[in-house]
Amino acid sequence: MKATVPSMFPNGIIGIFYHFRKRNVCIGCTTSPHYFLKIQSFSLLAKNNIDKHESGVFQAGGYKWKLVLHPCGNKTKNVNEHISVYLSMAETSSLPSKWEVHAVIRIFLLDQTKHNYLIVQGTNLSFPYLDTISSHDMVDQFIPFKTFTDSRNGYLVDDTCILGAEVFVSKEMRAGNGESVTMFKDGLIGHIPWCVSDFNEEYYDSQQCSVGNYKWKFRFYPKGKGMGVELGSNVSLYLNLATETLPSGTKVLAEFSLKIYRVDMQKHFSIKGTHWFSTLSPESGWERFMALQEFNGLVGGFHYCFIFLEVSVLGVSAPLH
Repeated sequence: MKATVPSMFPNGIIGIFYHFRKRNVCIGCTTSPHYFLKIQSFSLLAKNNIDKHESGVFQAGGYKWKLVLHPCGNKTKNVNEHISVYLSMAETSSLPSKWEVHAVIRIFLLDQTKHNYLIVQGTNLSFPYLDTISSHDMVDQFIPFKTFTDSRNGYLVDDTCILGAEVFVSKEMRAGNGESVTMFKDGLIGHIPWCVSDFNEEYYDSQQCSVGNYKWKFRFYPKGKGMGVELGSNVSLYLNLATETLPSGTKVLAEFSLKIYRVDMQKHFSIKGTHWFSTLSPESGWERFMALQEFNGLVGGFHYCFIFLEVSVLGVSAPLH
């Protein structure tokens, strides 16, 4: 057992932590826990075959909790010669689906002769949305039964003990309440070459290309779209993500370049863009991709041109579950 530097805790707890297995144990001088549990005639629990006692419900950190005590050790986990104490979330039916709470907890046992506490602390414990208790072994073996019942230690006096608990919520999370962003170091790259002819239709769609497990295509408006139509002097070009390939709530960051080449490949016009594509925003491009007069000059009297698209998937954002 190795002692660390003295620590100061909320509510005036002063003590030294001892590291034992996976738990932090502290002898504290003064404290005011969120909840006290006083048990009189403790020995009658075992004599009456009461394997488990649950405390009343108390509130801390915006949630409801209760202490769970196994006076002879948690037999479902084969705990012997120790007392088991757990902290459990209570009344969880009102919480949203897949809610998860991370908390720092402290469980106290009063030394009634020296008027200080044995404090066992668990850090970053995860309490799922189901009403289940923490499975950390720091509370499976809360205190050896021999140590607890030895009157010289002051934990059991006149067959009475006093437990306490503090809860500090450090993080809470539920599905849809956050997102995870993954960036790709080199990007995932794909190309679409395309030959467009006649220019008589309102728009033309390219074939689809798979990049990063998503399908892409571009749409060319030889007579312009939106402001291009109003101005009557531009062609428009857009990149589209096929949303049926996109999982719900997912966004894809893509960098793309669009180039229009003359038939003899001697001249071209190009532009680059970056966009987060999603079901709400599946398209990105330019209404004023190129002035119509400049486009006609580039085509040079030919009735078709080559268009090349390069797509680089840079990252993906998905909801946390």
